[in-house]
Amino acid sequence: MGRYLSCVPVTMGKLRQFLSAPYPFYFEGRSLLFIILALFSLALLFEFLFEPFEVYTPEHKLHHFWITAIHSGVAILSLLLCSTILYLNPKFTREWSVGKEILFLGLFLLVTGTGQFLVRDLIYENPMNWSWNYLLEEIRNTFLIGMLLIAILVPINQRFLEKKNQRKASLINPPAQGKEQPLVIPVKTMVKGDDFELHCTDFLYAKAEGNYSAVHLRNGVRQLKRIPISSFEEQVKEYRLILRTHRSFLVNMTFIKKVTGNAQGYQLELDGTAEQIPVSRQKIPVFEARMQI
Repeated sequence: MGRYLSCVPVTMGKLRQFLSAPYPFYFEGRSLLFIILALFSLALLFEFLFEPFEVYTPEHKLHHFWITAIHSGVAILSLLLCSTILYLNPKFTREWSVGKEILFLGLFLLVTGTGQFLVRDLIYENPMNWSWNYLLEEIRNTFLIGMLLIAILVPINQRFLEKKNQRKASLINPPAQGKEQPLVIPVKTMVKGDDFELHCTDFLYAKAEGNYSAVHLRNGVRQLKRIPISSFEEQVKEYRLILRTHRSFLVNMTFIKKVTGNAQGYQLELDGTAEQIPVSRQKIPVFEARMQI
C-alpha cells in the first residue's frame, strides 16, 4: 500500500508535465480549414460505413446517407462555434498546451453532442426526441468516439512533433556574431516624439504588447514603444538577421546561442536574456532559410 501511495505523486507530476507541454494551435487559418474538411469527410465516411451505434431505422425520416451528412455538418458547425469562442478570447490561446487542447476538444464534443440532440426532430419520427435521456445519449455517444481518438492522437502527435523539432534543432548552428556590419535603423512609431534609432548591435528582441512593442537591449534595458510588432517588422525587414519568429516576437538572430525544439516549433536562447523566444510552425521554413546565411 505504501509503495502504491509513493507512486501517486510521481504519476501526478508526470501527468501535469504532459498537460503543460507545448502543443501546436491548429484552430485558425489554413489549419482550421484542413481540419474542417478532414472532419467532415472522416465523420461522414465512418458513420455511413460502420453505423457505430444501434438505431431504429423505421423512425428515420431521411435516407441513411443524409442522416450521416447532417451529423457531420453539426460537427463542423460545432467546431466553428468553438473556434469563434477562442478567437474572441485570444488570451486563452497564448502558450497553447496539451491540457488546453484536450479542454478545447472536450468542449467541442459537448457542443457537438448537444447539437446532435437538437437536430433529432429533423431525422427521427419519435415523440420522445426532446427527452433528457436522448440528450444524455447523444452527448455520451459523441464522447465515446471523440475521447478515444483524443486519447490516441493528441499524445502521439505531441511526441512526434517534439522529437522531430528537437532533431532538426540539433542540426542548426547559431550564426557567428559580428557577421554583418553594425547598422542603425530609424524606426517611426505611432507618436512622432517616440521615434527612435534601432542599433542592431545592441538589439536582442522585441515582444508585442497590444499596440506597443517592448524593445529589449543587450544591456538589460527594456523600452516600450508605441508601434505594433507588424509595423516594427516592416521597418527592419532589410536587416536579414532580424526576423519575426512568432506573431509576438521579433528577434535579432545574431545573438542566438542555442536552438531547441518542442511540439510547437523551436525555442531560441539568446545571449543577454533568460527569455525563451518561440519560433512558430508557420515561421520555421523562413527561420531555417535565414540561418543558412
